[in-house]
Amino acid sequence: MRSDQVKSGYKRATQRSLLKATGLSDEDLKKPLVGIVNSFNEVNPGHVHLNEITDMVKLGVSSEGGTPVEFPVIALCDGIAMGHSGMRYPLASRELIADSIESMAEGHQLDALVMVTNCDKITPGMMIAAARLDIPSILISGGVMYGGYWNGKRIDGSKCYEAVGKVAAGKMTIEELSDFENEATPGCGACGLLGTANSMNILSEVLGMSLPWNSTIPAYLAKRKALAKKTGQQIMKLIKDDIKPSKILTKEAILNAIVVDMAIGGSSNTVLHLLAIAHEANANISLELFDEISKKVPRICSFSPGGSHLIEDLYRAGGTQAVIKELADHNLINLDEMTVTGKTVRENLKETAVRDREVIRSLEDPYYPEGGIAVLKGNLAPEGAIVKQSAVAKEMLVYSGVARVFDLEEDAVEAILSNKIKAGDVVIIRYEGPKGGPGMREMLTPTASIAGVGLDKEVALITDGRFSGATRGASIGHVSPEAAEGGPIALIEDGDIIDIDIPNRSLNIRISDKELKARREKWVRPEPKVKKGYLTRYSKLVKSASYGAVVE
Repeated sequence: MRSDQVKSGYKRATQRSLLKATGLSDEDLKKPLVGIVNSFNEVNPGHVHLNEITDMVKLGVSSEGGTPVEFPVIALCDGIAMGHSGMRYPLASRELIADSIESMAEGHQLDALVMVTNCDKITPGMMIAAARLDIPSILISGGVMYGGYWNGKRIDGSKCYEAVGKVAAGKMTIEELSDFENEATPGCGACGLLGTANSMNILSEVLGMSLPWNSTIPAYLAKRKALAKKTGQQIMKLIKDDIKPSKILTKEAILNAIVVDMAIGGSSNTVLHLLAIAHEANANISLELFDEISKKVPRICSFSPGGSHLIEDLYRAGGTQAVIKELADHNLINLDEMTVTGKTVRENLKETAVRDREVIRSLEDPYYPEGGIAVLKGNLAPEGAIVKQSAVAKEMLVYSGVARVFDLEEDAVEAILSNKIKAGDVVIIRYEGPKGGPGMREMLTPTASIAGVGLDKEVALITDGRFSGATRGASIGHVSPEAAEGGPIALIEDGDIIDIDIPNRSLNIRISDKELKARREKWVRPEPKVKKGYLTRYSKLVKSASYGAVVE
């Protein structure tokens, strides 16, 4: 056992003494030390209940002869961080999570890890750590939040942002907004729509890093606790059979994740996270590969914010495994990949069936003929840009408009809510990329404000920042190179015509190469927005969004 380096032999008397000071006995120290990574906190609704999940995991580990040792990691709530300077931190926190897990696991030579997760950056941060450490590892999420009800309609938290826009447009009263916000997010769990949290929980299951049903059992159900106990038991089998992430997080497994991502219409942030996980796992995955797969895989699910279903509906329809099976039946899935069940994808699917054909359609009757995400390129985005095409109104798939340029998200939001943005405009928000933000802020507030004031079919938004999984509309992000690196988005001027053609994957400024070159020669790099603390170090080390915003 790895942990023998800290607890075996007479030379380790000091280490044993310190471990015993935590309450462990000599008998406990003869067993594998299993790190239980608990991302509980009292700020994030997706994580506020994770102590209960963690307790069940520890019970499972103990019941199978392991010694669980719990330690924490941070877990920011993107929704609470949204729309202000705090949104610079969530993506950057992915690296802190991975680094802190690495530090604890290596510093104490833990034998294995069970990672208790739920939300946007926490799940990918944990998988990055698992790939880096390559010791037996498994994830268990806190589960899905149920949808709320307001005026007889089912709603979710993402609709609050649009409700704010409706108030600004005079379509909703302050009293109605107050009632709405009280009902939109009824309790603990990952927000019920297909945002980044649930997208990444689904993809962790597809990748084989969590047990079947992990991504869709609602947080409130007793089955969630039972699965947590089973997860704790399963890590002991992974130790015994020496099944490590390097046997699971292969290039083929990541291709499976991209296929499912396109089929469900997952968050655009999944591109960042899958690229980063692939980088850590030494899998050769490029941004272009997402688009190649998107053209081959139709979207067979329709979840909020672009559709009407919530993830609790996917649970009742057969869960993530049912989506995998539908795709596998059409030879789109690599079936021989190992998973944390100790079985292959093929073996895991034996008892799987689609239970609701409205939630999971057949490939012959999809919601959309292509996948949820498209990669655009052109003189505005030479290295690429991302759009969640499944959430774009058909009127906006091919669109030309007049650039309205903002160097800060807050300035754009103020213009939108003050009715300064008109039909036919293209809102440009720049210097919000990984380096320029720094931290690549999500732009849910401006996109939801555009929808709230009723312009989502008449106005596009382009940014070198990114979007929440709750975003809908003609919202194009991850523009690379970013403005802070002198990318073409830094050279756009008010009044420029922007041409968007999503079906043909193009994104261009309607100016000549000569004019673009002249503007580049005049461009001056602006002063950094943040000049102290973690983000200053992050901004110096982070790579482009087209590489997953990895830190090297």
